[in-house]
Amino acid sequence: MGMVKLYDTTLRDGTQSEDISFLLEDKIRIAHRLDESGIHYIEGGWPGSNPKDVAFFKEIKKEKLSQAKIAAFGSTRRAKVTPDKDNNIITLIKAEPDVITIFGKTWDFHVREALRISLEENLELINDSLIHLKKNAPEVFYDAEHFFDGYKANPEYAIKTLQAAEDAKVDCIVLCDTNGGTMPFEVAEIIKAVKKQIKTPLGIHTHNDGECAVANSLVAVNEGIVQIQGTINGFGERCGNANLCSIIPALKLKMKRDCINEEQLRKMRDLSRFVYELANFSPPKHQAYVGNAAFAHKGGVHVSAIQRHPETYEHIRPELVGNCTRVLISDLSGRSNILAKAEEFNINLDSKDPVTLEILDNIKEMEHRGFQFEGAEASFELLMKRALGTHKKFFSIIGFRVIDEKRHEDQKVISEATVMVKVGGKIEHTAAEGNGPVNALDNALRKALEKFYPRLKEMRLLDYKVRVLPGGQGTASVIRVLIESGDKESRWGTVGVSDNIIDASYQALIDGIEYKLDKVEE
Repeated sequence: MGMVKLYDTTLRDGTQSEDISFLLEDKIRIAHRLDESGIHYIEGGWPGSNPKDVAFFKEIKKEKLSQAKIAAFGSTRRAKVTPDKDNNIITLIKAEPDVITIFGKTWDFHVREALRISLEENLELINDSLIHLKKNAPEVFYDAEHFFDGYKANPEYAIKTLQAAEDAKVDCIVLCDTNGGTMPFEVAEIIKAVKKQIKTPLGIHTHNDGECAVANSLVAVNEGIVQIQGTINGFGERCGNANLCSIIPALKLKMKRDCINEEQLRKMRDLSRFVYELANFSPPKHQAYVGNAAFAHKGGVHVSAIQRHPETYEHIRPELVGNCTRVLISDLSGRSNILAKAEEFNINLDSKDPVTLEILDNIKEMEHRGFQFEGAEASFELLMKRALGTHKKFFSIIGFRVIDEKRHEDQKVISEATVMVKVGGKIEHTAAEGNGPVNALDNALRKALEKFYPRLKEMRLLDYKVRVLPGGQGTASVIRVLIESGDKESRWGTVGVSDNIIDASYQALIDGIEYKLDKVEE
């Protein structure tokens, strides 16, 4: 069983997704990360379609990549133009990538209706475009667009289009499920049929419209394809492309296929989150392998079993993909959750210790009031340390005031906060402005505390979420605020609950600052 080559198209197909746009700098940074993670081919864009992609190919030449090859994407020549005169093909060659990938039409319906040329003419267009590119590029791949739909509609013609590519001696023919509606059993049958007539190495490129992109890619490997095209986190137009963050661990750990090494696999979660970060997306908790909830356990029975034998409720060891087992704290918590959670934070609790029971009761009472610690591990750790008496009190807040003022109808609202903080014997009284009351309060708190604790300057507020808790009281409802803070090393979540949004934000802000100071002390 040979190696399966990974072809990433996050920077091209991924950017066709609604809400996703990368700056040139982002694309360069992502390319470096993909290279470090062992991806073999990085498709940087379509130079013929926009100036930003032309700039990418120019810039990436100046960068040093350790092993990945850069691919440029485009289409076959236009009808009535020879390849050497076709602007798209000229631009592809000019970009000087390591690989050129072009797509052509497989489906007779598309040839007639979209290209409006004869079926014969389409075959010539595929063949001579590829022959010309083979003379001008080190490696050439052919993407057979709509292959599975085309094959189902007219199998003889679909195979002829592949033969036109094979006759041009391309390095790989990639079968595309462009509309994303093919089922895994169909993929298997069709690839078997193709392999009887085509000897060129085959690749697969699937979309997720039927929620089968990952399954279709893995089935294709089982049938002997040697290249998988996909994107990080499954980014892509409509419902997305095949998700490499699920494909790679499945290939390596479940199908025992060679693709990247173990050390690179351990970077999977980091890579996933890095791409979300640059796309300005919050990572979905429930994503397979890399999500925060992928190895999270809440039911008491699960937790006690997990502690004895992780494989009872985990399909792989989470560390293999850079993730970890998480024990969640909730109404379902038995004592085993609390103990496992304490262990995560190197806090030693004995299950018979009255403090354990006190923490458990305290959590249940807080959850009843609307607290939730799933996204706020830092608040939970502080809660335990306070109960154990091991938390150092760095400061106390004597009081604060926040004022929002609109001075004129067409002016912005001005927010100002004043705080009174006591550190040791000293009292600091500070005011600060901000855009919005929470930002003003955060600025005032830091301004007061940074004099005593300069390392607070390293900390940033990364995310702020407000959730109105169900209770049907309209504007008098209870509010939960989740704040994510971070520094260069890590990120941490804190929570506050109140019927007053400023008070809830204040609780989460204070916990965030206390957690940072606690970390610095360690």
